[in-house]
Amino acid sequence: MTNLTFIKPNWPAPPNVKALQTTRKGGISQGPYTSLNLGEHVKDDPLAVAHNRQSLSPYLPSEPVWVNQVHGIQVIDAAKSGCLEDADGVFATQADVVCVTMTADCLPILLCDKAGTVVAAVHAGWRGLCDGVIEAAIAKMSANPEDILAWLGPAIGPNAFEVGDDVREQFIQKDAQAVSAFKPHGDKWLGDIYTIAKQRLVSAGVKAIYGGSVNEEFCTYSDEDRFFSFRRDNVTGRMASLIWLAS
Repeated sequence: MTNLTFIKPNWPAPPNVKALQTTRKGGISQGPYTSLNLGEHVKDDPLAVAHNRQSLSPYLPSEPVWVNQVHGIQVIDAAKSGCLEDADGVFATQADVVCVTMTADCLPILLCDKAGTVVAAVHAGWRGLCDGVIEAAIAKMSANPEDILAWLGPAIGPNAFEVGDDVREQFIQKDAQAVSAFKPHGDKWLGDIYTIAKQRLVSAGVKAIYGGSVNEEFCTYSDEDRFFSFRRDNVTGRMASLIWLAS
């Protein structure tokens, strides 16, 4: 068995909700993809990616439902998904169906309800986050938002995510409270996507929020040893955030 290094979400999810966050450690990819790259679309050796994905099998009840992430707000039912559908959110109400999102700076968000009847994995890149992918996922879960738990995984931290006026203005136009998530940095801004995600979750009615960048613990940009970062390296691999309902 490959010696994989996972992060296990620290949140009070019900016992039948299982979740894992991969790091870049434990695979066979080489070069900028070293070593557990799970992304097929980043020009890594396809055989290495296949091996890396297969190495997850001992830890999962089934093959994850991989999707083609397009920085949108489409959320699909994993149990009814075709092969590599375009989507940035996946939910499941059936046992042993594994939802997954892949990231390398974008924010992965795992969701479940307190009763353990539905789970979701959300890819919150800045465009999807701005346009409402979190809200779309919550709507698809068909659960009372007050009964939903959220875990925010590794993403680019608030001291590394530099953006221009255009990005900042798009967020503020969608939600005025986003102004507090940006601080000046020369002629640009540093954005805190964790804060924005929390604002959106709370506005949607979700109060139980865990994970996130506490003292930059999960900053993909600054922690090259554990995480892939597209902003840092451009050519790089992808981590996976996985969640499912155990039978």
